[in-house]
Amino acid sequence: MSSFQKGGIFILSSPSGAGKTTLVKKISKNRNFSVSISHTTRSPRPNEKNAKDYYFVSKNNFKKLIKKGEFLEHAKVFDNYYGSSKKKVIEKLKKGQNVVFDIDWQGTRQIRNKKLKYKLLTIFILPPSKDELIKRLLKREKKNMKTVKKRMKEFNRDLLKWREYDFVIINDDLKVCYKEILNRIKSNKKVSFDKNFIELHVKRLLN
Repeated sequence: MSSFQKGGIFILSSPSGAGKTTLVKKISKNRNFSVSISHTTRSPRPNEKNAKDYYFVSKNNFKKLIKKGEFLEHAKVFDNYYGSSKKKVIEKLKKGQNVVFDIDWQGTRQIRNKKLKYKLLTIFILPPSKDELIKRLLKREKKNMKTVKKRMKEFNRDLLKWREYDFVIINDDLKVCYKEILNRIKSNKKVSFDKNFIELHVKRLLN
């Protein structure tokens, strides 16, 4: 008999621009799935709404929340802080809901190390190529090259964290990628993927 409680934790991570946020939103539309809405100190992007996409807070307020132990995980990414509310996440899990996270490798490590009594599946998403990633970032950042260059500086470091994840997939086609991830999430079997293939793909991305 499984020792897991009803709800499940599903984490999606990727280098910036690989598509994890879009995938998380699509997954959360399924029955009994919801997004863990993070607190962040960064400014809202166009069309982002407070309490829907993020809880936008000041750095001072964020640091106060850290001191109070309010976060299940938190990390500093691109000069901004991000954190997941412990209370909100645990409340959902206790109700048997599945919670989907859009966080980086730092937050993933923290949640894994907590060894919570809930099913945990970590998924790392890779872009099909570096050129495609830059194209996506330019579109998202409204052709702001300064911001894109900052994102790409962290690319190599973030990319190498794929080995820490349960499942790794290349987001070449969003629909195909989404279906594959959803199948893995809903499966009770141990996930597997071609690690040699991913290793070669990562080497190409690093060149």
